[in-house]
Amino acid sequence: LRGLDRAAAELVLASVPIAGGEREAELVVPEIHCAGCIARIERALKNLPDITEARVNLSTKRVRVRWRTSTPPPLLETLAALGFSAHAQEKGSDDRDDARSELLRALAVAGFGAMNIMLLSVSVWSGADASTRQIFHCLSALIALPTLAYSGRVFFRSAWRVLRHGQTNMDVPISIGVLTAFGLSLYETITHGQHAYFDAAVTLIFFLLTGRTLDHLMRERARSAVLGLARLAARSATVIGEDGVRAYVPVEHIQPGMVLSIAAGERIPVNARVIAGASSIDLSLLTGESAPVRKERGSLVLSGAGVEDGRLRIYAEHVGWGTAAARIAEYVEQ
Repeated sequence: LRGLDRAAAELVLASVPIAGGEREAELVVPEIHCAGCIARIERALKNLPDITEARVNLSTKRVRVRWRTSTPPPLLETLAALGFSAHAQEKGSDDRDDARSELLRALAVAGFGAMNIMLLSVSVWSGADASTRQIFHCLSALIALPTLAYSGRVFFRSAWRVLRHGQTNMDVPISIGVLTAFGLSLYETITHGQHAYFDAAVTLIFFLLTGRTLDHLMRERARSAVLGLARLAARSATVIGEDGVRAYVPVEHIQPGMVLSIAAGERIPVNARVIAGASSIDLSLLTGESAPVRKERGSLVLSGAGVEDGRLRIYAEHVGWGTAAARIAEYVEQ
């Protein structure tokens, strides 16, 4: 890692070697939210030298990248030039996602504003006189301004971010339409015009936020399948040293060749070979089969399997991202 800047060094540390001398890393890009984002990111990354694959996962907001050289290409810089912030994703880590709370709050404010403005608009449409119409237009403007400022920022912030970098996305025309409708309505109100469209601008924001919130909730359910597998995996195990001393260590510290002791009720943390003991193994997490399978000396046991009775002494063969449970989680995510 000598000679690399901090961002490149962190990217190398977070990457894993794969077949053919390539390296693979996952980047977290929270601003991904549409097909246009996917197309621009994949096109830009694939144009970099030594990149063999670049795939965007919209549900998890991750970008999986493979490259040939030991020194990573300028991935973070390329994404920054497109208007996306990114950082390396370590295997097994879980970033907290606050987008759902923001969307729900924005949706609630937009719904409240849309209902009240629509009530005032119905009165205007019903034939209110000029003075009453002007008062209702002013009240609608007072409600629409803070509503659009708070709820519309979901779209305005995204549009401004990409416009600063000379790019566009689906939020740009949305922002233009909403702000144009609001600006025209404000002008009509100031000049005592007959027509104002505050209801249209706020209601449009409300329906767009409804769609985006439902889309986010659906993708969150897809992400929960991967996180559920990770939570079921063992987080620590008892390691037996060469001197026979037992130590309870995190799974991240287990290395191939270590001897582990797994008691009844525990899950096997690594792919291993049984060297002593016998037990009925629950493989339902891996295969869906509820009937236990008997494992004895010489049998292969996989990570994620549960020990139902007895005690096993196992020899670790594959650890970390090479275990069965980790590969299943990766396939589900893909």
